[in-house]
Amino acid sequence: MRKFRTKVALPLVTAAMLAGSVVVSSPANAASSPIAACGGGSYHVIDHHNISGGVIYLMYNGRTNCAVTWKTANLGKSTPMDVWIARKNDAKSVEDEGSYAYYAGPVKIDAPGQCINWGGRISSSTWYSGWSHCG
Repeated sequence: MRKFRTKVALPLVTAAMLAGSVVVSSPANAASSPIAACGGGSYHVIDHHNISGGVIYLMYNGRTNCAVTWKTANLGKSTPMDVWIARKNDAKSVEDEGSYAYYAGPVKIDAPGQCINWGGRISSSTWYSGWSHCG
């Protein structure tokens, strides 16, 4: 009887160890959508602009504006990117610039009822809004 337990226990322990060593990985901090990058919740897309290689999204939740530059090409490849948002009344601005595999941002600024300027860049393709969304 003792011999049988050893023969059964060893394969079970080995199988358990192998099962525990399987790891599924995904990109670190990669959000599934621009809204998810902003934190989800009550954010909704209020504007966007297509640029070469991606889209710059502007989202709002009733108080806070959030912007993300989202890649649509060369996903997973580190690319120089930028996203910014500024408030007109006091010229406060927030920017995220670096080399990213999926998106730049999010950048957020509270600006209910105030004009904002927002934009982004992927490699050499840049766009900015001028003062907008003033209400």
